[in-house]
Order: sequence, then C-alpha cells, then structure tokens
Amino acid sequence: MKVAVEGCCHGELDKIYETIGYLEQKEGLKVDLLLCCGDFQAVRNEGDIKCMAVPDKYRNMQTFYKYYSGEKKAPVLTIFIGGNHEASNHMQELPYGGWVAPNIYYLGYAGVVRYKGIRIGGLSGIFKSHDYRKGHHEFPPYNPNTMRSAYHVRNIEVFRLKQIAMPMDIFMTHDWPTGIYNYGNTDKLLKMKKFLRAEVETNTLGSPAAAELLDHLQPSYWFSAHLHVKFAALKQHPPKGAAAPRVTKFLSLDKCLPYRQFLQIVDVPDRSGCGEGLEYDPEWLAILKATDSLQKTTSSPWNPPENNGLHERWDFRVSEDAMMQVVEELSGELSVPNNFCQNVPAYDPKNPQPHMEPSYNTNPQTTEFCATLGLTDIYAQVGQGLHNRSIGDADEDSAGSTDEPSDYPTDTSGMSNSFNPDEITIEDEWEEEGSEPTAVKSSAAPVELHTPVRLVLPDPKSEESPTRLLDLMKLPPPAHSTPESARFPPEAESGSGEHNTEDFSAVRVLKRTSDERSNPDNKNTTPMIKRRNQVIYKTVEDEECQAE
Repeated sequence: MKVAVEGCCHGELDKIYETIGYLEQKEGLKVDLLLCCGDFQAVRNEGDIKCMAVPDKYRNMQTFYKYYSGEKKAPVLTIFIGGNHEASNHMQELPYGGWVAPNIYYLGYAGVVRYKGIRIGGLSGIFKSHDYRKGHHEFPPYNPNTMRSAYHVRNIEVFRLKQIAMPMDIFMTHDWPTGIYNYGNTDKLLKMKKFLRAEVETNTLGSPAAAELLDHLQPSYWFSAHLHVKFAALKQHPPKGAAAPRVTKFLSLDKCLPYRQFLQIVDVPDRSGCGEGLEYDPEWLAILKATDSLQKTTSSPWNPPENNGLHERWDFRVSEDAMMQVVEELSGELSVPNNFCQNVPAYDPKNPQPHMEPSYNTNPQTTEFCATLGLTDIYAQVGQGLHNRSIGDADEDSAGSTDEPSDYPTDTSGMSNSFNPDEITIEDEWEEEGSEPTAVKSSAAPVELHTPVRLVLPDPKSEESPTRLLDLMKLPPPAHSTPESARFPPEAESGSGEHNTEDFSAVRVLKRTSDERSNPDNKNTTPMIKRRNQVIYKTVEDEECQAE
C-alpha cells in the first residue's frame, strides 16, 4: 500500500494533492492514503479563522473550504491530526474524530482507526506542561489563553493511549518525541537547525508525553512535523518478554512550501482479507467507553488513577469481551459511516463575511457516535457548563499557569523563559523577506523532479541490542513540492553524476517566479537569524516566548 506522508499542511490542500497527482503520473504509481501530521487548518469560513492563534495578516482562507463546501473532493483518503495552528472550534466539535470534508478524516484529540488492515493512531496538539493535567475546558469565543490551550495535549488522551495492548502499525504526533533525535543523524540535524543544540544536548527537545507513548506503543512507523525540517531516525526498542525487539522508523517532514521536503511516499504492507474502507478500531472504542467517566471539562488539574491504594481501578486495558460488546453496539459494522454534513456555512469568495464571529456548534457526527457507544460529548458538556457561569469565572479558569509541577522531570515547556525550537530559524524563507504571503497558482505542466534513489535511515540504536537491521532501512525516494516553473542545469537534466543518498536535499532548489514577491535590490544572500513565529505565527499576547 502506498502511503503519502505530509508534514505541516497549513491549509495548502490544493498544492499537496497536485504534488501527489504529479508523482503518481511521474512514477507510475497510485497513492492509497495520505497522512497529514498537523497544522492542517481546516478553516470553513471567516469565523473559523478567528479561532486560530496566528497574527491577523496570516489568517487566510487557504484552500480547505473548497473541500468542505463540495467545490472539490479529496482525490485520496486523507487522515490527519491537529497541530498548534488550527481552527480550534472546528476541531473541538469532533473530540473523537470524524469527517471534516468528504474523504478527509480527523483523528480527534487522540484516535485509532484501521485502513486495509493497517492500524493507524495519532495524538493531536503539542505538549505544554502547564495545561497537560487540565480538562478540555476551552470554548469559543476564545481569549488569548484559551486560543492556545485548546490545542495543548492533555494527560487523559495519553492515559487512554497507554491502555492499548495490541500492536500499532503507524502513529502520528505533531511535535517530536523527546530523545528521538538521538537515533538519527543528529550532527546533520544540528547543521540544519543550529539553534536546537542546547535542547538536544540537554535532552529537552520535543514532547516527553510522546516519548512515553513511543516506548509503550512501539509502532512500526512514527510520523511527525512541527519543526519544519526533514529528519529520519530508527529506534530499536528493548524486547518485551520473549517477543523479538520491535523497531520504529521515525520520519519528520517540512511544511508545504516550494523546494521544501514536505512529502514522502512510503510502502506499507497491507493485510489481505481486511476491509477496503476506513474502519473503527474495536480496542480503541472499548478504551473510550471504559475511560469515559474520567474525562473532565474544567481547568482544575487531574491525575490519572494509579495503583496506590486510592483508586478502585487503575488498569483500563480492555478485554476481548469488551471489544466484542463494542462490535455488537455497532451492529457488527466497523466501517466508519460516510456521514459528513455541513453544520456551518462555507466561505463564499463572491460574498465574503469579514465580520463573521466564531461559532459554537455541536457536530451531528459526534452526537451520533456518542449516542451509539454511550460516550460523553465533552464539547457539548463544556458549552452547557459555561452558560451557567459568569464571564469572570470563565476567564479565571482559562488563565495559563506555570505553578503546576510537570509530570516529567526533564520537562521545561512550562518555564517562562523557555522557547519553542521552531520559533527561531536560520533560513531565508520567501515569506520572511519582508513581503506579504501570496497565493500559489496551480502549475499546468510541472517540470520533472530529480530525486535521490532512496532515503537512508541510520542504524538502529539500542543499548540492549546492537543488531544492524539493514532490511528495515530502505524507504522510497522523498517527494518535493512542484515549482511554478524552473529549469535544471544540463547536468541535472541529463541525470549525470551519482546521488549522495545521505543528502536528503539532493534536489536542486527551485525558486518561485511570477508568484514570488521579492526585493530585487536585496543582494544579501546570507541566512538571517529570524524568529519564524514572531513573523508568521507568534502572537503578541504570548508571554511564554513560545510559539504554541
């Protein structure tokens, strides 16, 4: 099965699907599934734009609304998780996942589904310790605090994922698991992103919660994004009991921009005899049912139950009988129903509504899902609760706090003087050269891309076993964005010369032409140290100096 993996989407669905179509034609293959690793930006209308934590000048409609309105349909089944730049009111309508448009499926705060027998899981958002122990209390219209905390990972989702006992094929997070950089070409990563060195050397880069899940789930593949860099790693886990040690292939990808490595096609063996469409996962549904009473919708800190004598139950792993009960409640039908419907108006470019306010709506998909399985619609619950509270109470609950201790000894994400590694970069990105972002026009006839033969992963690193697993270190060639127009030098067009398979950037840098706004008098080509999110995503209210 051909699986296309994409890094940060940032609403550029048209360009992503165009690139997949071009690669299919060029390589003579058919992509079965697209996985997007966050910052999807499922913006339906002008009200949704106001629910994204980005500066006003970057609150653009992009192209998702075309798929929501029915103007276009995704040409390939697309599954995505949330990141830290999302229309949070839309995502909150689907806490357990659901269709955001025909053929485009959101995994929810956390979720597990199956496609052609492949088990795919994901965790949305990014890790911040000061919100980790809270419930999902956010509600539109958001204030500057809740606009950020709405996409912060909570311990209830991590606790649920840690109840999974059956093997996982693919798992997705937006931010990286802490420590994964030690299992790849760390030197090369630090050459590309020099400002990451301090956190890499202190082992504080990334999400400690994701690292905990990586050790527990040990999936065959783990895909991430967030840091806007392509990085591959291979981690061999210590064996569990008499079982053979498992190996996780980690891959992080860039954001969707010209000449950036944002797309990779991976061969994943499917399983014969399994359903052809998207299916629910019985174990995950049983875990949702078993832990439903643990969910909170307040900002008060909560700790998951432990085996400390204070809780009647602390182990929420589910039995085969519990899974069979879920199947019975679904009348034996595990296929995810195609029950997408528009519950808010779609953006109309002929009749823009710039004064549209953020909307609160329950989603019929969530209502039906909860009714079938006896689950709580927590978005509806927090909405009902806020109607009974004063505005002052709501603001007090939503205030960020760094006083709560972190569950992880090495975590520094809640410190006031900390920073997100994605906030500072050394590169001259086109949109950071003092120009406003411009729309990207479709390319009628993209030029042929010259790509490396294969992506080489590092040797698996493990203290328990130094075994070289060479057969696990081969992935298909990386895919790159399709430029407007570009010409390769003669040596590139002829294909002469050997490829350096260790160099993930072997493709010639292809610049924008007619669509690019630039200063012709600027002859300074020295990379400048910039705060990316200060220009693009950082908001003035962010007191943590972190790009959330």
